[in-house]
Amino acid sequence: MSKSVTSAITWKLLGGHLCLDFANTADWHASDQPEELLTSYAEFVSWSQQAGVLTEKQAKRLLRQAADRPEEAMAVLKRAIVLREAIYEIFAAVAHEQSPQATDLTTLNSALSETLARSQIAPTETGFGWQWAGEENALDRPLWPIARSAADLLTSDELQRVGQCADDRGCGWLFLDTSRNHTRRWCDIKDCGNRAKAHRHYERKRSSAISVLAGQVI
Repeated sequence: MSKSVTSAITWKLLGGHLCLDFANTADWHASDQPEELLTSYAEFVSWSQQAGVLTEKQAKRLLRQAADRPEEAMAVLKRAIVLREAIYEIFAAVAHEQSPQATDLTTLNSALSETLARSQIAPTETGFGWQWAGEENALDRPLWPIARSAADLLTSDELQRVGQCADDRGCGWLFLDTSRNHTRRWCDIKDCGNRAKAHRHYERKRSSAISVLAGQVI
């Protein structure tokens, strides 16, 4: 992974799929007060570079363009957040074996139509593949592979492996469960997993202490 030219933030990429990592660009996403991480167009570019959507050269170019077109950059950021929320809601529903809302699918399909207009088939060393045919200076360029990623996952056999962090405080992060027995519960065992483990330990000690006190009273 190349060093980000736009931010000191090291983004957590735990989703196992591009669109799920993008959905996780808000902390405590399932809580009543999610914390926005994409607070500027520069942060959006930073995430895009670290996620492999942009090269360092492309990231620098888009930052220069954004500095010259700040209103357009802000509009793209707002579109990115709207798309992220739609992707998040769609895959959160999938993780709980529910049907996504039609409005969220409409948002994704709208972004996908723009994405398909920017893509084309081109020869590669081993055959043919997709490549982006859009303008290099397009500020919404990072959105194209994100929308394509969401469509690819929704239509793949891996869809049934989409899960959501079981943290009961509202983490809500999404991930692709590639464990052999499909038993992954946490976005990160070192974070939410350890916190849940510590909470269970505390509750056991608390319950034990209450039982001892109850016995002394009797």
